Amino acid sequence: MDETQPRFLVIGGGPAGHSAATVAATLGANVTLVEEEIVGGAAHLWDCIPSKAMVSSSMRLSAIRSAERLGISDPGTVKLDMGRLATHLDRITGTLGTGFVTMLESQGVNIVRGRGRLTGPHTAEATTADGTVEMEFDAALLSTGSRPWEPEWAQVDGERILTTRHAYHLPELPEELIIVGSGVTGVEMVHIFSSLGSQVTLLVSRHHVLPHRDSEVAMVLEEDFLERGVKLMKGSRANAAFVDGDRVVVETEDGRRVSGTHCLLAVGSVPNSENLGLEEAGIVPHQGYIPVDEYQRTTLPHIYAAGDVTGQMPLSSVATMQGKKIAHQLMGRQVTPLDFRKVSQAIFTEPEIASVGLEEVDAAAEGRKVRITKVPFAANPRALIQANERGFAKVISDPATHVVLGGTVVGHHASELIAPIALAVTAKVRIDLLVETLMVHPSLVESIAEAAE
Repeated sequence: MDETQPRFLVIGGGPAGHSAATVAATLGANVTLVEEEIVGGAAHLWDCIPSKAMVSSSMRLSAIRSAERLGISDPGTVKLDMGRLATHLDRITGTLGTGFVTMLESQGVNIVRGRGRLTGPHTAEATTADGTVEMEFDAALLSTGSRPWEPEWAQVDGERILTTRHAYHLPELPEELIIVGSGVTGVEMVHIFSSLGSQVTLLVSRHHVLPHRDSEVAMVLEEDFLERGVKLMKGSRANAAFVDGDRVVVETEDGRRVSGTHCLLAVGSVPNSENLGLEEAGIVPHQGYIPVDEYQRTTLPHIYAAGDVTGQMPLSSVATMQGKKIAHQLMGRQVTPLDFRKVSQAIFTEPEIASVGLEEVDAAAEGRKVRITKVPFAANPRALIQANERGFAKVISDPATHVVLGGTVVGHHASELIAPIALAVTAKVRIDLLVETLMVHPSLVESIAEAAE
């Protein structure tokens, strides 16, 4: 070990933790990573990756069921095997988790399997299967992530009343599933289980799903849900969920009741900041989250925090970039703060929803003058060929400078199609450059160039 290099302690091996550890070790730091569960992150490997794997299976089922539109009259009998799907999910997470460990160890990172906590401004300990390991550090990163919130009004048992963590290894497909929560996680779960064959009821506490997104986006998604037979209960805020015999009952604040075979709660998350030794180090959390500045520094400049535990944008891509920037700061390199307006984000429903930069709802709230141009996929040849014409591509630009400020894509492969708009936002490209870019024909991405034009 090179004693001249900084001792960097990382508590939590999720996207922020393992990316910071890898980059810091590559740049020459002496890195120790403490992780109690799975390297790669529980939220990443238990939630994000499994949910997208289930989305992939559900989309294939949907494609087969709608094959008649493409002239395939008898696609055959297709059924879901929950056991084989669970095996597929385990194989993915196992492969990724092993890969993260191999990568870290190849860079010389010391991995400690245990629960880490600070014991002072420059000291920490890890509780392992073999006892307590004491450590000293010059700099530290707290990246312990979050977990699904279990509200006090719900009797979560992991069998009938579930959080998202329980949703990926069910012994059988829920026959009648009540989903509470219509944010990103909730609508993805609606898409997954309605596609797999469950009868889904979605409790929507506001006037439409995805309450913080454009109503135009929500309307496209709701149309798809209704076609699938999903029951939408709008203006329904749950205040009780319990098992009654062989049924689950959910009650709402306005006195309504709905029953099903299972209930899945998608009502947010809470930070994993308990028993982290924050008080011992001199860090004061705010509502459970660890406050940080624009460079991810806590009130102690040599202790950083990143990812979900900070309460910032809860995306793996954001946490990964934060981890990398922290590692460069640690090694004396100049970095710029992460600009959250340039973060691409996607919702993996059918159709997919992706956005970057300024959204129409934000521009309206800020009273900002923008130019909004949109092209529906119903006018796109490739979308018509694939029978995936639902949705649109929207580009937002500054009417004075013509610089691209943001965009939204709702449609097939939107998570991939957002890339050229994201690049334009990051590089502050004028909209005419998108217009002059020769796209493949026929392709879905042509709609972005047409919207720009």
